[in-house]
Amino acid sequence: MLWGAIIGDIVGSIYEFDNIKTKDFPLFTERGFITDDSCMTIAVADALMKWKRDDGDLQKHAIQSMREIGCKYPNMGYGFRFARWLSSDDNEPYDSWGNGAAMRISAVGWVGNSITEVKRLSYMVTAVSHDHIEGIKGAEATAVAIFMARTGKTKEEIAKYITDNYYDWCSSVAELQANYSWDGSCQGTVPPALQCFIESTSFEDAIRNAISIGGDSDTIGAITGAVAGAYYGISKEMIETARKYVPNDLLAIINKFEKGDY
Repeated sequence: MLWGAIIGDIVGSIYEFDNIKTKDFPLFTERGFITDDSCMTIAVADALMKWKRDDGDLQKHAIQSMREIGCKYPNMGYGFRFARWLSSDDNEPYDSWGNGAAMRISAVGWVGNSITEVKRLSYMVTAVSHDHIEGIKGAEATAVAIFMARTGKTKEEIAKYITDNYYDWCSSVAELQANYSWDGSCQGTVPPALQCFIESTSFEDAIRNAISIGGDSDTIGAITGAVAGAYYGISKEMIETARKYVPNDLLAIINKFEKGDY
């Protein structure tokens, strides 16, 4: 469920500002860590569980969960405008098209029972902060790809749905390795991240593709990993390794989400 995004985040954490353009690198290192990508992925899952439990206002829960976890873990690499929103009393969104909208959306792709419901939930948890059309689109495209991957659709079907409804398909991984550079927007991050999944042969290969193109490596890793994890599954050994990077209170939220304990 959430581990695809979290593993991609951990692996990419040390390369965000020190890009590499190769697939030959150690997957987990002592220098790796979770960033804002994992924190907010877990926060959205927490909000969805609270909403499922009490049938309340999902947008209110999303704001509360993101702020609770964001304030408890404040120095995790949040963008300036999002960090300001986290610490504000103002609940209004700020017209963001940043890729933070897409990196945190994993749980929606697992909770939604149809593409229609996934789109509705995606909008509700995204628009609280990232209400620009590109932010809404990037989150929705990622959530829909996760849903399609976990419900048995082929890569060809996923790619066609994305190109028909969201983005013209982007360059190949080889071309991205040669030419791609850092881009903090949804429109500049989601298509390359999905391309890294489409060209992959396994979950690990998808993560290696994502890191090898450079750019905002932890976020690209999180988005690619979220879809690849839903499509391929993830080994228990890899998840157990990733657990060591996550604080116990955040692990407790992940465990509840995995068990459907809400």
